[in-house]
Amino acid sequence: MATQNPYRKHAAALMSLGLPLIGSHVAQFAITLTDAMMLGWYDVTALAAQVLAGGFFFAIFITGSGFAWAVTPLVAEAEAKGDETQARRVTRMSMWLVVLFSLLLLAPMLSAGPILRATGQEPDVARLADNYLDIAGWGIVPALIVMVLKSYLSALERTRIILWITLAAVVVNAIANALLIFGLFGFPELGIHGAAIASTITHLASMLLLVAYIRRTLPEHALFQRLWRPDWEAFFRVFHLGAPIGLTTLSEVGLFTASSFMMGWLGAGFLAAHGIALQIISVVFMIHVGLSNAATIRAGRALGAADWQGLRDGAVTAIALSGMVVALTIVLFLALPESMIGLFLDPGDPKRDMVIAIGVPLLAAAALFQTGDAAQIMAVGLLRGVQNTRVPMLIAVVSYWVIGVPVAYGMGFGLGWGGVGIWLGLAAGLATAAVLLMLWFWRRVYPELVRRDAALPPDPPVQTPPLGPTGS
Repeated sequence: MATQNPYRKHAAALMSLGLPLIGSHVAQFAITLTDAMMLGWYDVTALAAQVLAGGFFFAIFITGSGFAWAVTPLVAEAEAKGDETQARRVTRMSMWLVVLFSLLLLAPMLSAGPILRATGQEPDVARLADNYLDIAGWGIVPALIVMVLKSYLSALERTRIILWITLAAVVVNAIANALLIFGLFGFPELGIHGAAIASTITHLASMLLLVAYIRRTLPEHALFQRLWRPDWEAFFRVFHLGAPIGLTTLSEVGLFTASSFMMGWLGAGFLAAHGIALQIISVVFMIHVGLSNAATIRAGRALGAADWQGLRDGAVTAIALSGMVVALTIVLFLALPESMIGLFLDPGDPKRDMVIAIGVPLLAAAALFQTGDAAQIMAVGLLRGVQNTRVPMLIAVVSYWVIGVPVAYGMGFGLGWGGVGIWLGLAAGLATAAVLLMLWFWRRVYPELVRRDAALPPDPPVQTPPLGPTGS
């Protein structure tokens, strides 16, 4: 009998894990997407302000999320070894870290006005963005706790519940936005302030639903018992793995945030078009993030089981699946740009045609750079799975800030290519990161894991664990 194709087996496992994760990431992003669409229909200036403020919030959020994402490979490895205690320890200390991080960064976020004005943004846009953050900033604590709990459940391969809770959050956010932005059914018309209130309510609701689910279905894990007790060994293990993850992601997000500031220098219309194009490509990027998360879980389990052939085959399969998505979305970006951008704008808005005209070439540039974006996030996911995060952090800093930002500025303003030049600079940074990260995984990290395992002597027979419980 012929053996099963290993790539088919890995594809089935990745899709089983990845589809709910993709759905949950798309649903999570749909919260931001809903804000952008509703604010775009409300007022283009409000949309531009939300793009600016959202980028500021997201940069802080994504840095703190490094401590949450560290949970996935650590819990996956612990589960592969049957060490439930270690899984619980690292998750608890991850919650400690994200709360401490949130409290540390809360003050700068609530007083972001001078920072935004110092970047040279239009006064009305900066003022509205500052007002948005005064409200939305309080959502950073529950938002990061949500990320920890999602990472914990993902590593346990309970991905469907993450999808359902995130979908519920989308509904809550859409209803709250409709009521508070536009003032429907007697609610006050609050515009961008209403969008900020809706986002904060959504983060709180998501956190409460996840806590309730874990307490009800996983009581044996006792995740929230004695949460006040420090566990410094687990604390620093999460910190040392999570800090580079957060800084790596911050480097990439910072590249896009810097591009938003540069687009703002060109005017509110350019910033609005940039924000819409980012929303569109980010929906697609969530597919790659879901596949990357699934690759992290599979790589973490392969690490715990020392299954290097499985790690290799799974990595090849994950990259191939991501490549198929890239091919499909390139066609969509080139074939339907006007239709996609138009969804975000009121047909009666006098600035509609201008924003669409600016946004169409941006999506053409996105068709180019998403290849590098997909490749780098897949490499990052695999490296996180085997708990290799420090060199990827350095690669990200060099790729995005030494190459990406200067090239974006040079093409956008030095060569006078405007918004398209800025986006081509993004492409340069992402392509550099993709090449270097892939080389690091395939030429250095993976061979080193195989060599290290081959050099270990086999366990002597007398050390075989006895049958029955051994304690924890």
